[in-house]
Amino acid sequence: MTDQATDAFVAHRNLLFTVAYEMLGSAADAEDVLQETWLRWMKVDLDTVRDHRAYLVRITTRQALNRLRTVSRRRESYVGPWLPEPLLTAPDVAQDVELAESMSMALMLVLETLAPTERAVFVLREVFDVGYDDIAAAVDKTPAAVRQIAHRARKHVDARRPRQTVSARETQAAVDAFQAALESGDFQGLLDVLAPDVVLMTDGGGVKLAARVPLFGADKIVRYMAGISRKNGAAITSHPTLVNGAPALAMHLDGEFDGVIAFSVEEARITGMYYVRNPEKLTGYTSGETLNLP
Repeated sequence: MTDQATDAFVAHRNLLFTVAYEMLGSAADAEDVLQETWLRWMKVDLDTVRDHRAYLVRITTRQALNRLRTVSRRRESYVGPWLPEPLLTAPDVAQDVELAESMSMALMLVLETLAPTERAVFVLREVFDVGYDDIAAAVDKTPAAVRQIAHRARKHVDARRPRQTVSARETQAAVDAFQAALESGDFQGLLDVLAPDVVLMTDGGGVKLAARVPLFGADKIVRYMAGISRKNGAAITSHPTLVNGAPALAMHLDGEFDGVIAFSVEEARITGMYYVRNPEKLTGYTSGETLNLP
């Protein structure tokens, strides 16, 4: 029975991790949820379980909801803007447009504005197409209530999510142009690839220097990026990477790893930049772990 339980958990582990990550915005918290899920799963009488996947998703969702309510209070005292932990992903994730879009930094930030149960329902229904009955069992609501929550959450997200889905190729072209202009000091090139109303959010978590509020406008952001190099007396270099299923840049100051910038792109120009410098959110880069998600 233990082997059967282990096989089922391993078979669905990537799915469970992604559910937890999209609910929590933190790979570390998602891993903790998986550990809690495993401990509870090992105590289940599998003879009474009709659908292993649905039951595991139910356990994971409940554990993630418990943790989400705790971390929400913790984030209220966070120093500066809070950004999701950038998730180092494999190229095949970017090819799954729907999954990559659901994991984007921009959408993850929108999900942060949902109440915990709304977020759980949205992720399960819109991202993983879980049935209403199974979602109801996971969040302790009736299927009718879940339908109402799903409708409300979808309306909320649609009003705030990026206006269009852009292919990885289009995003890569914009990121490449940004990288070339940044490293060559071509300020006009930066202005050309940045949308006039672009927003930059920097997350240092009180550990690394970061803007305490989002910065708006291409001119201001170009000055900020130049200031990072000037204040640190170091040359900025960058390397392409994949974060949350989309092209991103790993940033270095005089060869030392500094952080990761994820991007939102619309109509070939960058509309959002999400610069994570908090070392606690960048352990995946020091370990070199790349995730292949479902």
